[in-house]
Amino acid sequence: MTSDSFFALAIGGMLALFFGSVLLFGGYRFFMFLLPIFGFFFGFGLGAQTVQALFGGGFLSTVTSWIVGFGMALIFALLSYMFYFVAVGLIGGALGYVVGVGLMEAIAFNFGFLVWIVGIAVGIALAAAVLVLNVQKWVVIVATAVLGAEVIVGTFLFMFGGLPPAQLVDNPVRVAMQGSALWTITYLLLLVLGVASQYQSTRHVEVETYNRFAEMYGGEPTPVGGPVTV
Repeated sequence: MTSDSFFALAIGGMLALFFGSVLLFGGYRFFMFLLPIFGFFFGFGLGAQTVQALFGGGFLSTVTSWIVGFGMALIFALLSYMFYFVAVGLIGGALGYVVGVGLMEAIAFNFGFLVWIVGIAVGIALAAAVLVLNVQKWVVIVATAVLGAEVIVGTFLFMFGGLPPAQLVDNPVRVAMQGSALWTITYLLLLVLGVASQYQSTRHVEVETYNRFAEMYGGEPTPVGGPVTV
């Protein structure tokens, strides 16, 4: 490895670890600022996995999967920025999708149409439950902690464990759990610490809702500043 490539890898790793730490320990507090980023990455992964599930092949192994991934990433990022209820629904859906796919793969199913459709079904169910039951705060905390722990573990695996970039986007936690009990324990410990930390630091904080589309056409101004203390 050349000094330039090592430097680029180190800088990229530090940025990924910083982003993962912000998600893990401050996901709810910085929720409004993280929304487009969260929507982009979830949309990209879901789009690529949808192509994989419907047409076969590996994750991000075709031009179509890249195009669909980027298309869904841009749509999800834009909708997350414009509408609070869409952003919360997407986070709930992302958490449900990850749980559904993870459970199916944990019982020895390889990723394919069946695993994908179960993930979609669980994601839609959880997104609906989040909006109907008004438990957005808890879902945001858990979902951002899950994603933050995934980013941190995946980054270490990529930098020191030889994890390919495609698997880093696809499912780094599955690789960690299949490869080493130490990485599994590390992931679970990070997840617990993230949820506990966010709960403790945001007990009196609530994110303000927004509708930037309505604001553009003469509606009430969108609150600025993110979370408020109540």
